[in-house]
Amino acid sequence: MDQNDVDDDWAAALAEQSEVEGSDEVQAAPLEELTDDSEQKIGPEEQRKLDAILDIPVTISMEVGRTQINIRNLLQLNQGSVVELDRLAGESLDVLVNGTLIAHGEVVVVNDKFGIRLTDVISQTERIKKLR
Repeated sequence: MDQNDVDDDWAAALAEQSEVEGSDEVQAAPLEELTDDSEQKIGPEEQRKLDAILDIPVTISMEVGRTQINIRNLLQLNQGSVVELDRLAGESLDVLVNGTLIAHGEVVVVNDKFGIRLTDVISQTERIKKLR
């Protein structure tokens, strides 16, 4: 199954979910084809370097919340224990790439799998400021 098939499955399942729930209609976000609008064209060497960067794998994770507890309480945790987090129910999740916040989103369930619908993407300027 290639990426297009997976994307089609998600789009169909999201549309089906919105019909069942009677919620807002789910639509695919329009994406523009990336083009190089600059007057200066990159050479084959620069293109090779860019291709190498674009193939670097990253880890994307969703964070529900955080808390701090001491080791004594940590060791007392067992099945059925509840750990209180710093988030309210219904609050958006953080989307992290390699540990850096890039967006906020909400959990969706599609074909018995969890996914996340992005609700707010952190601007490039803000992400760069956090790197410094």
